[in-house]
Amino acid sequence: MAKNKFLFTSESVTEGHPDKVCDQVSDGVLDTVLAQDETGRVACETYVTMGLIIIGGEITTKAYVDIHNLCRDILKHIGYTHPKYGFDYHTCAILNAIHTQSPDIALGVDKGGAGDQGMMMGYACRETPELMPLPIMLAHQLCRKLAEVRKENVLKYLGPDGKSQVTVEYHNGKPARVTSVVLASQHTEDVVDKKTDMMSEDARREIIEKVAKPVLKKYLDKDTKFYINQTGKFVVGGPQSDTGMTGRKIIVDTYGGAVAHGGGAFSGKDPTKVDRSAAYMGRYIAKNLVAAGIADKLMIQVAYVIGKPEPLSVMVDTYGTGHVSDEKIITIIKEHFELTPHGIIAALNLRDSDGMRYRNTAAYGHFGRNEEGFTWEKTDLAKDLRKYVK
Repeated sequence: MAKNKFLFTSESVTEGHPDKVCDQVSDGVLDTVLAQDETGRVACETYVTMGLIIIGGEITTKAYVDIHNLCRDILKHIGYTHPKYGFDYHTCAILNAIHTQSPDIALGVDKGGAGDQGMMMGYACRETPELMPLPIMLAHQLCRKLAEVRKENVLKYLGPDGKSQVTVEYHNGKPARVTSVVLASQHTEDVVDKKTDMMSEDARREIIEKVAKPVLKKYLDKDTKFYINQTGKFVVGGPQSDTGMTGRKIIVDTYGGAVAHGGGAFSGKDPTKVDRSAAYMGRYIAKNLVAAGIADKLMIQVAYVIGKPEPLSVMVDTYGTGHVSDEKIITIIKEHFELTPHGIIAALNLRDSDGMRYRNTAAYGHFGRNEEGFTWEKTDLAKDLRKYVK
């Protein structure tokens, strides 16, 4: 049988990317509030540019947040520890512009309603053990590897800012090989060839050998193309070269473009915001249904209106892989899963934070990570749901 081939690409960014710096600060504020006040309301936005971070948004809480020390601790952890990276946690300016939540919004949320209107998506598929699309998982792993070799001084010349991109070739709907790999990583002048004023070929080869190959392994072949710092060099990076804002990497945060993204960004929002909590529940539902064998691939969309607890609509698409009808699946969802904001928060224990829970989600994706605190990744209902599969 002839192979039906197509290419699909996803990207990720490192924790030192300016947008991800902002996501981590916003979620760091959220964690600090929830650790002291589990009913605190947070909608925190962060903006970063050369030498400056601005934190704004709406917070209603009894908790105290030391914004300045929190920002500096996060920047230090990421690795902005020296002026050579163009941004230094010791000396950057920090501006706090936070105020309280609108009482008009609180009217609906206090009664258990959704904090805003919108539609949220959940997705799962059988491409990886994590039930995630392979391209985004590989892209995240590459960025994690960039951070690992930097922090462990394996490649001492790397800086905190970086990006990855992976193109996967599919045969008959299944991932077969990686056709191209893009890695852009900030680096110091130490590996700039003085003759060409470009990153040295030795450094490029090192990144391929110590970052790309250990991650991609079986998906590489002799025809795979590598693009390492394709402009030539990447010395000026981080907030020195690009501004960053909370919520600008929503496709990186979710499924790498494999399905639509509804609602808005996640970071900096407490669980009463269905942009975040309903998207987490959507992932939980999709993952349990796929793990139960009800479908091999499944997307769910849930829609809300501000102030009303129950969703306006629930839709599923199994892309022809369902072993149960879509109508039956919606019935199963309504019988087994909570879809009101209060129900979602309780089912996934979303108000609990140890001071790092949501900050941990703010880089390398919110989904496909079987780590402590990622309660939406559990498949604890899959066993009971298998009874619906003939």
